[in-house]
Amino acid sequence: MRRQPLFLSLVCVVRNAATELEEALVRIGSAVAELVNDYEIVVVDNASDDDTIATLRSLVGEGGLPNIQVYALTKEIGRDAASWMGLENSLGDYVVVLDPLLDDVAVVPAMLQRALSGADVVFATNASPEKGSRGYRLARGVFEGLYRGFTGVRLSKEAPTFRLVSRKVVNHVMHHPRPAVSYRLLPATGGFVRDYVTFSRSFSPRQRRSVVDGFDRGMQIMVSTSRAPLRAVTALSLFGAVANVVYAAYVLAIGLVKQDVEPGWTSVSLQQSGMFFLLSLVLLVLGEYILHMAALSNEAPDYHLAQEFTSARISSRERLNVESVVNSAAPDNDE
Repeated sequence: MRRQPLFLSLVCVVRNAATELEEALVRIGSAVAELVNDYEIVVVDNASDDDTIATLRSLVGEGGLPNIQVYALTKEIGRDAASWMGLENSLGDYVVVLDPLLDDVAVVPAMLQRALSGADVVFATNASPEKGSRGYRLARGVFEGLYRGFTGVRLSKEAPTFRLVSRKVVNHVMHHPRPAVSYRLLPATGGFVRDYVTFSRSFSPRQRRSVVDGFDRGMQIMVSTSRAPLRAVTALSLFGAVANVVYAAYVLAIGLVKQDVEPGWTSVSLQQSGMFFLLSLVLLVLGEYILHMAALSNEAPDYHLAQEFTSARISSRERLNVESVVNSAAPDNDE
């Protein structure tokens, strides 16, 4: 693929990756340097507590790696919110979001080719099975099934985190009320032209995940990208209210028809059905109010930036060939 006359941004979210980061960034830079006229690597440090920041500072210093922009967060946030932070601060005509330790940068040329052919967003899926405990794989399968039932999207297949998006998609998500929340799902459901590529890269043993690792992230994705879970709660509340009304009618019918009813059964049953009816109505109303308030809420920023620094080397400047010509000849004073 010949060099394309465009600006490409690559967003990488890292945390506690000091020992592996230099190799990963060198690999990414080498892969895209001959692919486009200009590029940047936006590294978002998700509040690492090892030597990641020190490593990044050494990598972007004089004589270091070019075109790297670093944003260090004050506290750890969700990977999707951190990815959006990098997207929001990127400058490229197209933006690639990838995990530098998991995703294969060698597939980026194919993704860019699909984008230049008309796709607004290109998703890349790892065909290798993810490492994890049996419990984790089972829980993930259940989560994927529930999420697909709520949203109609197979998250790992139809909206993986490794993606290339056009500036049009970034601008569209940016106008959403909660872009950091909607970023994961919106490109797959917003009516954009989508394309998919696959790659195969094995997971290392340190990348094994447990049920505890995935539970918090799964619940955050579930409740932040879909109203269906709370809608299910309100639907159950409505069902409970109706069921208690039906049960109360049944109790009254039994009390009127049967002669050998246990004393006090009718009044106790009506009291219980009435209480559960009221509780179900309260849950129904509260659920609807929560949905309404969630839509109107104006929460605090999704991230807080602690540090920002960039490479001392910019490859586009190094390619410039500017020659200053000084005319030492004396001016012509002829009149």
